[in-house]
Amino acid sequence: MNGLTRTKLTITFWLCAALLSGCGQGEVKHFNTDDYPKALSDWGVIELQGEHLKVNDSAVVYDLNTALFSDYALKLRTVFVPNGESAGYHPEDTFAMPVGSIISKTFFYPKDSQGRLVTTGAWQGDPKDVSTATHQLVETRLLVRQIDGWDAVSYIWQGDEAYLSVAGKLQRFKLTNDKPLNYLVPSRNQCASCHATNHTTGEIRPIGIKSRHLNRTTDLYQENQLTHWQSKGILKGVVKPPAGNALWNDPDANLNHRARSYLDINCGHCHNPAGAADTSGLLLDYADHPKLVMGYCKPPIAAGRGSGGRLYSIVPGHPEASILSFRLETNNPAMMMPELGRSLVHNEGVELVSSWIADLEGECI
Repeated sequence: MNGLTRTKLTITFWLCAALLSGCGQGEVKHFNTDDYPKALSDWGVIELQGEHLKVNDSAVVYDLNTALFSDYALKLRTVFVPNGESAGYHPEDTFAMPVGSIISKTFFYPKDSQGRLVTTGAWQGDPKDVSTATHQLVETRLLVRQIDGWDAVSYIWQGDEAYLSVAGKLQRFKLTNDKPLNYLVPSRNQCASCHATNHTTGEIRPIGIKSRHLNRTTDLYQENQLTHWQSKGILKGVVKPPAGNALWNDPDANLNHRARSYLDINCGHCHNPAGAADTSGLLLDYADHPKLVMGYCKPPIAAGRGSGGRLYSIVPGHPEASILSFRLETNNPAMMMPELGRSLVHNEGVELVSSWIADLEGECI
Protein backbone atom coordinates (compact mmCIF):
# COMPACT_ATOMS: atom_id res chain seq x y z
CA MET A 1 0.00 0.00 0.00
CA ASN A 2 1.54 3.32 -1.06
CA GLY A 3 1.47 6.55 0.94
CA LEU A 4 -1.29 8.14 -1.17
CA THR A 5 -3.60 5.16 -0.64
CA ARG A 6 -2.98 5.20 3.11
CA THR A 7 -3.76 8.93 3.17
CA LYS A 8 -7.06 8.41 1.32
CA LEU A 9 -8.08 5.62 3.71
CA THR A 10 -7.23 7.80 6.71
CA ILE A 11 -9.30 10.69 5.36
CA THR A 12 -12.24 8.35 4.64
CA PHE A 13 -12.04 6.95 8.17
CA TRP A 14 -12.14 10.35 9.84
CA LEU A 15 -14.92 11.61 7.58
CA CYS A 16 -17.04 8.66 8.65
CA ALA A 17 -16.19 9.33 12.28
CA ALA A 18 -17.16 12.95 11.87
CA LEU A 19 -20.55 11.98 10.44
CA LEU A 20 -21.88 11.05 13.88
CA SER A 21 -19.66 8.01 14.27
CA GLY A 22 -20.35 6.06 11.16
CA CYS A 23 -21.15 5.99 7.45
CA GLY A 24 -24.78 4.98 6.79
CA GLN A 25 -26.08 7.24 9.56
CA GLY A 26 -29.82 7.82 9.24
CA GLU A 27 -30.94 4.21 8.82
CA VAL A 28 -33.65 2.75 11.04
CA LYS A 29 -32.17 0.12 13.33
CA HIS A 30 -33.75 -2.92 14.92
CA PHE A 31 -32.76 -4.11 18.39
CA ASN A 32 -33.53 -7.35 20.18
CA THR A 33 -35.70 -7.32 23.29
CA ASP A 34 -32.78 -7.57 25.72
CA ASP A 35 -30.67 -4.98 23.90
CA TYR A 36 -32.87 -1.89 23.67
CA PRO A 37 -30.80 1.33 23.59
CA LYS A 38 -31.11 3.96 26.28
CA ALA A 39 -31.73 6.78 23.77
CA LEU A 40 -34.71 6.89 21.40
CA SER A 41 -32.59 8.46 18.65
CA ASP A 42 -30.52 5.26 18.42
CA TRP A 43 -33.48 3.57 16.73
CA GLY A 44 -33.35 6.14 13.92
CA VAL A 45 -37.14 6.32 13.57
CA ILE A 46 -37.76 9.71 15.15
CA GLU A 47 -35.56 12.28 16.83
CA LEU A 48 -35.30 15.95 17.69
CA GLN A 49 -33.29 18.10 15.29
CA GLY A 50 -32.99 21.59 16.67
CA GLU A 51 -36.48 22.51 17.85
CA HIS A 52 -38.36 20.16 15.52
CA LEU A 53 -39.18 16.48 15.39
CA LYS A 54 -37.67 14.64 12.44
CA VAL A 55 -39.16 11.40 11.15
CA ASN A 56 -36.92 9.08 9.17
CA ASP A 57 -37.66 9.16 5.43
CA SER A 58 -38.27 5.40 5.43
CA ALA A 59 -41.01 5.67 8.07
CA VAL A 60 -44.57 6.68 7.22
CA VAL A 61 -46.61 9.10 9.33
CA TYR A 62 -50.23 8.03 9.79
CA ASP A 63 -53.34 8.90 11.79
CA LEU A 64 -56.41 7.09 13.07
CA ASN A 65 -60.01 7.95 12.29
CA THR A 66 -60.79 8.07 15.99
CA ALA A 67 -57.98 7.69 18.51
CA LEU A 68 -57.79 6.54 22.11
CA PHE A 69 -58.23 9.45 24.50
CA SER A 70 -55.03 10.06 26.50
CA ASP A 71 -55.57 13.11 28.71
CA TYR A 72 -55.97 15.34 25.63
CA ALA A 73 -52.44 14.59 24.39
CA LEU A 74 -51.75 14.96 20.67
CA LYS A 75 -50.00 12.03 19.02
CA LEU A 76 -47.55 11.63 16.16
CA ARG A 77 -47.74 8.09 14.80
CA THR A 78 -45.28 6.44 12.44
CA VAL A 79 -44.86 2.98 10.97
CA PHE A 80 -41.64 1.50 9.62
CA VAL A 81 -41.47 -1.70 7.57
CA PRO A 82 -38.05 -3.12 6.59
CA ASN A 83 -36.96 -2.41 3.03
CA GLY A 84 -38.36 -4.96 0.58
CA GLU A 85 -40.98 -6.21 3.05
CA SER A 86 -44.71 -5.51 3.20
CA ALA A 87 -47.50 -5.89 5.71
CA GLY A 88 -50.30 -8.26 4.81
CA TYR A 89 -53.72 -6.62 4.55
CA HIS A 90 -56.75 -7.93 6.44
CA PRO A 91 -60.19 -6.30 6.18
CA GLU A 92 -61.02 -6.75 9.89
CA ASP A 93 -57.99 -7.88 11.86
CA THR A 94 -54.60 -6.31 12.64
CA PHE A 95 -52.35 -6.26 9.58
CA ALA A 96 -49.64 -8.95 9.50
CA MET A 97 -46.44 -6.95 9.93
CA PRO A 98 -43.05 -8.49 9.08
CA VAL A 99 -40.28 -8.98 11.64
CA GLY A 100 -38.33 -5.74 12.05
CA SER A 101 -41.38 -3.49 11.77
CA ILE A 102 -41.53 -0.60 14.26
CA ILE A 103 -44.59 1.44 15.20
CA SER A 104 -44.00 4.68 17.11
CA LYS A 105 -46.39 7.00 18.92
CA THR A 106 -45.11 10.30 20.32
CA PHE A 107 -47.29 12.11 22.88
CA PHE A 108 -47.10 15.89 23.13
CA TYR A 109 -49.08 19.00 24.08
CA PRO A 110 -49.20 22.60 22.92
CA LYS A 111 -47.98 24.88 25.70
CA ASP A 112 -48.51 28.53 26.57
CA SER A 113 -45.87 31.16 27.32
CA GLN A 114 -45.71 29.96 30.94
CA GLY A 115 -45.13 26.34 29.95
CA ARG A 116 -48.63 25.25 30.95
CA LEU A 117 -50.22 22.55 28.80
CA VAL A 118 -53.07 23.36 26.44
CA THR A 119 -55.78 20.70 26.14
CA THR A 120 -57.64 22.29 23.23
CA GLY A 121 -54.82 22.14 20.69
CA ALA A 122 -55.27 21.01 17.09
CA TRP A 123 -52.68 19.62 14.71
CA GLN A 124 -52.74 18.73 11.02
CA GLY A 125 -50.36 15.77 11.23
CA ASP A 126 -47.13 17.29 9.87
CA PRO A 127 -44.14 16.57 12.19
CA LYS A 128 -42.47 19.81 11.07
CA ASP A 129 -45.21 21.72 12.90
CA VAL A 130 -44.17 20.22 16.27
CA SER A 131 -41.61 22.49 17.94
CA THR A 132 -40.20 22.41 21.46
CA ALA A 133 -40.70 26.18 21.48
CA THR A 134 -44.47 25.72 21.33
CA HIS A 135 -44.99 22.10 22.41
CA GLN A 136 -44.16 19.88 25.38
CA LEU A 137 -42.86 16.47 24.33
CA VAL A 138 -43.82 13.84 26.90
CA GLU A 139 -43.08 10.31 25.72
CA THR A 140 -42.61 8.08 22.69
CA ARG A 141 -43.88 4.51 22.73
CA LEU A 142 -42.58 1.85 20.37
CA LEU A 143 -44.11 -1.44 19.32
CA VAL A 144 -41.34 -3.61 17.89
CA ARG A 145 -42.00 -6.73 15.83
CA GLN A 146 -39.58 -9.36 17.07
CA ILE A 147 -39.24 -12.94 15.82
CA ASP A 148 -41.46 -14.23 18.61
CA GLY A 149 -44.06 -11.45 18.40
CA TRP A 150 -44.57 -7.82 19.32
CA ASP A 151 -42.87 -6.09 22.24
CA ALA A 152 -43.67 -2.69 23.80
CA VAL A 153 -41.23 -0.12 25.16
CA SER A 154 -41.50 3.53 26.24
CA TYR A 155 -39.10 6.49 26.12
CA ILE A 156 -39.53 9.64 28.22
CA TRP A 157 -38.50 13.01 26.76
CA GLN A 158 -35.95 15.04 28.72
CA GLY A 159 -34.62 18.07 26.89
CA ASP A 160 -33.58 17.14 23.35
CA GLU A 161 -33.61 13.35 23.85
CA ALA A 162 -36.00 10.64 25.03
CA TYR A 163 -34.68 7.95 27.35
CA LEU A 164 -35.69 4.35 27.95
CA SER A 165 -38.26 3.76 30.68
CA VAL A 166 -39.04 0.20 31.76
CA ALA A 167 -40.85 0.89 35.03
CA GLY A 168 -42.87 3.88 33.78
CA LYS A 169 -43.13 7.23 35.50
CA LEU A 170 -45.69 9.71 36.80
CA GLN A 171 -45.12 13.03 35.03
CA ARG A 172 -46.55 16.12 36.72
CA PHE A 173 -47.63 19.10 34.61
CA LYS A 174 -49.84 22.15 35.00
CA LEU A 175 -52.73 22.95 32.68
CA THR A 176 -53.73 26.41 31.47
CA ASN A 177 -56.46 26.54 34.12
CA ASP A 178 -53.65 25.95 36.67
CA LYS A 179 -55.05 22.53 37.57
CA PRO A 180 -52.50 19.69 37.80
CA LEU A 181 -52.12 16.91 35.27
CA ASN A 182 -50.69 13.67 36.61
CA TYR A 183 -49.64 11.99 33.38
CA LEU A 184 -48.69 8.32 33.66
CA VAL A 185 -46.05 6.95 31.32
CA PRO A 186 -46.90 3.24 31.39
CA SER A 187 -44.56 0.45 32.39
CA ARG A 188 -43.92 -2.37 29.93
CA ASN A 189 -46.42 -4.55 31.81
CA GLN A 190 -49.07 -1.83 31.60
CA CYS A 191 -48.50 -1.51 27.86
CA ALA A 192 -49.12 -5.24 27.57
CA SER A 193 -52.34 -5.03 29.58
CA CYS A 194 -53.99 -3.00 26.80
CA HIS A 195 -52.21 -4.41 23.77
CA ALA A 196 -52.89 -8.03 24.74
CA THR A 197 -56.23 -7.82 22.94
CA ASN A 198 -56.58 -11.60 23.16
CA HIS A 199 -56.71 -12.40 26.88
CA THR A 200 -56.25 -16.14 26.33
CA THR A 201 -52.96 -15.98 24.44
CA GLY A 202 -51.68 -12.77 26.07
CA GLU A 203 -50.06 -11.87 22.74
CA ILE A 204 -49.23 -8.17 22.31
CA ARG A 205 -50.62 -6.70 19.11
CA PRO A 206 -51.05 -3.21 17.64
CA ILE A 207 -54.52 -1.79 18.19
CA GLY A 208 -54.75 0.88 15.51
CA ILE A 209 -53.19 -0.97 12.55
CA LYS A 210 -56.53 -2.11 11.20
CA SER A 211 -58.39 -1.13 8.05
CA ARG A 212 -61.32 0.49 9.85
CA HIS A 213 -59.02 2.79 11.85
CA LEU A 214 -56.89 3.83 8.86
CA ASN A 215 -59.35 3.99 5.97
CA ARG A 216 -59.59 7.72 5.23
CA THR A 217 -57.89 10.58 3.40
CA THR A 218 -55.62 12.69 5.59
CA ASP A 219 -54.56 16.32 5.35
CA LEU A 220 -50.90 15.29 5.25
CA TYR A 221 -51.05 13.13 2.09
CA GLN A 222 -54.29 14.21 0.42
CA GLU A 223 -55.02 10.59 -0.41
CA ASN A 224 -56.44 7.55 1.36
CA GLN A 225 -53.96 6.17 3.89
CA LEU A 226 -54.43 2.56 2.72
CA THR A 227 -53.70 3.66 -0.84
CA HIS A 228 -50.68 5.61 0.39
CA TRP A 229 -49.31 2.64 2.32
CA GLN A 230 -49.72 0.38 -0.69
CA SER A 231 -48.05 2.90 -3.04
CA LYS A 232 -45.13 3.15 -0.60
CA GLY A 233 -44.80 -0.64 -0.75
CA ILE A 234 -45.35 -1.24 2.97
CA LEU A 235 -48.80 -2.83 2.54
CA LYS A 236 -50.05 -5.36 0.01
CA GLY A 237 -53.33 -7.01 -0.84
CA VAL A 238 -55.71 -4.08 -0.30
CA VAL A 239 -58.96 -4.94 -2.10
CA LYS A 240 -62.24 -3.06 -1.51
CA PRO A 241 -61.69 -2.27 2.17
CA PRO A 242 -64.83 -1.87 4.29
CA ALA A 243 -65.87 1.61 5.37
CA GLY A 244 -63.69 3.15 8.02
CA ASN A 245 -64.67 4.19 11.50
CA ALA A 246 -65.96 7.72 11.91
CA LEU A 247 -64.03 10.67 13.24
CA TRP A 248 -65.66 10.98 16.66
CA ASN A 249 -65.84 14.79 16.44
CA ASP A 250 -67.13 15.02 12.86
CA PRO A 251 -70.45 16.87 13.16
CA ASP A 252 -71.50 15.66 9.70
CA ALA A 253 -71.13 11.96 10.57
CA ASN A 254 -73.96 9.80 11.85
CA LEU A 255 -74.26 9.94 15.66
CA ASN A 256 -74.45 6.16 16.05
CA HIS A 257 -71.40 5.71 13.81
CA ARG A 258 -69.41 8.30 15.79
CA ALA A 259 -70.27 6.83 19.19
CA ARG A 260 -69.61 3.24 18.14
CA SER A 261 -66.27 4.31 16.66
CA TYR A 262 -65.36 6.10 19.90
CA LEU A 263 -66.24 3.08 22.05
CA ASP A 264 -64.43 0.75 19.65
CA ILE A 265 -61.03 2.43 20.02
CA ASN A 266 -61.38 3.43 23.68
CA CYS A 267 -63.00 0.27 25.04
CA GLY A 268 -62.99 -2.42 22.35
CA HIS A 269 -59.40 -3.59 22.92
CA CYS A 270 -60.64 -5.09 26.22
CA HIS A 271 -64.39 -5.37 25.63
CA ASN A 272 -64.24 -7.79 22.70
CA PRO A 273 -65.07 -11.52 22.55
CA ALA A 274 -61.43 -12.49 23.28
CA GLY A 275 -60.41 -9.48 25.40
CA ALA A 276 -59.58 -9.09 29.05
CA ALA A 277 -63.08 -7.79 29.81
CA ASP A 278 -64.94 -10.61 28.05
CA THR A 279 -66.08 -11.96 31.43
CA SER A 280 -68.10 -8.77 31.93
CA GLY A 281 -70.37 -9.86 29.11
CA LEU A 282 -70.17 -6.33 27.66
CA LEU A 283 -68.79 -6.03 24.14
CA LEU A 284 -67.97 -2.57 22.81
CA ASP A 285 -65.86 -3.30 19.73
CA TYR A 286 -67.28 -2.25 16.38
CA ALA A 287 -68.92 -5.52 15.39
CA ASP A 288 -72.47 -6.80 15.12
CA HIS A 289 -73.45 -8.22 18.51
CA PRO A 290 -76.84 -8.86 20.12
CA LYS A 291 -78.09 -5.70 21.80
CA LEU A 292 -77.89 -7.20 25.29
CA VAL A 293 -74.13 -7.86 25.11
CA MET A 294 -73.67 -4.38 23.64
CA GLY A 295 -75.07 -3.07 26.92
CA TYR A 296 -78.71 -2.37 26.13
CA CYS A 297 -80.60 -2.99 29.40
CA LYS A 298 -77.73 -5.23 30.52
CA PRO A 299 -77.20 -5.53 34.30
CA PRO A 300 -73.57 -5.60 35.47
CA ILE A 301 -71.96 -8.92 36.36
CA ALA A 302 -69.32 -7.71 38.82
CA ALA A 303 -69.01 -3.94 38.53
CA GLY A 304 -69.33 -3.28 42.28
CA ARG A 305 -68.94 0.43 43.00
CA GLY A 306 -68.15 0.86 39.32
CA SER A 307 -71.86 0.75 38.57
CA GLY A 308 -72.38 4.08 40.29
CA GLY A 309 -75.57 2.67 41.72
CA ARG A 310 -77.07 2.35 38.25
CA LEU A 311 -78.84 -0.81 37.14
CA TYR A 312 -77.94 -1.21 33.45
CA SER A 313 -74.95 -0.54 31.21
CA ILE A 314 -77.15 1.37 28.77
CA VAL A 315 -80.66 2.62 29.47
CA PRO A 316 -81.99 3.81 26.08
CA GLY A 317 -82.94 7.47 26.26
CA HIS A 318 -81.36 7.94 29.69
CA PRO A 319 -77.59 8.49 29.89
CA GLU A 320 -77.97 9.71 33.48
CA ALA A 321 -79.14 6.19 34.42
CA SER A 322 -76.52 4.33 32.34
CA ILE A 323 -73.41 2.73 33.84
CA LEU A 324 -71.50 3.38 30.61
CA SER A 325 -71.88 7.15 30.95
CA PHE A 326 -70.97 7.01 34.64
CA ARG A 327 -67.72 5.13 34.08
CA LEU A 328 -66.66 7.54 31.35
CA GLU A 329 -67.49 10.67 33.35
CA THR A 330 -65.70 9.70 36.58
CA ASN A 331 -61.95 9.91 37.15
CA ASN A 332 -62.04 7.79 40.31
CA PRO A 333 -59.34 5.14 39.64
CA ALA A 334 -61.54 2.41 41.16
CA MET A 335 -64.49 3.18 38.90
CA MET A 336 -63.37 4.85 35.69
CA MET A 337 -63.08 3.33 32.27
CA PRO A 338 -60.72 2.87 30.60
CA GLU A 339 -58.78 1.85 33.71
CA LEU A 340 -55.43 3.01 32.28
CA GLY A 341 -54.32 5.82 30.02
CA ARG A 342 -56.17 8.75 31.51
CA SER A 343 -56.46 10.79 34.68
CA LEU A 344 -58.77 13.43 33.18
CA VAL A 345 -62.34 13.08 31.99
CA HIS A 346 -62.82 13.43 28.25
CA ASN A 347 -65.77 15.78 28.51
CA GLU A 348 -66.42 15.86 24.76
CA GLY A 349 -66.33 12.06 24.59
CA VAL A 350 -68.78 11.80 27.50
CA GLU A 351 -71.06 14.24 25.73
CA LEU A 352 -70.91 12.18 22.52
CA VAL A 353 -71.72 8.86 24.20
CA SER A 354 -74.42 10.43 26.36
CA SER A 355 -76.03 12.06 23.30
CA TRP A 356 -75.99 8.68 21.58
CA ILE A 357 -77.63 6.94 24.54
CA ALA A 358 -80.22 9.72 24.78
CA ASP A 359 -81.07 9.14 21.12
CA LEU A 360 -81.58 5.39 21.53
CA GLU A 361 -85.11 4.00 21.59
CA GLY A 362 -86.40 1.31 23.86
CA GLU A 363 -87.24 0.64 27.48
CA CYS A 364 -85.69 -1.51 30.18
CA ILE A 365 -88.39 -3.56 31.91
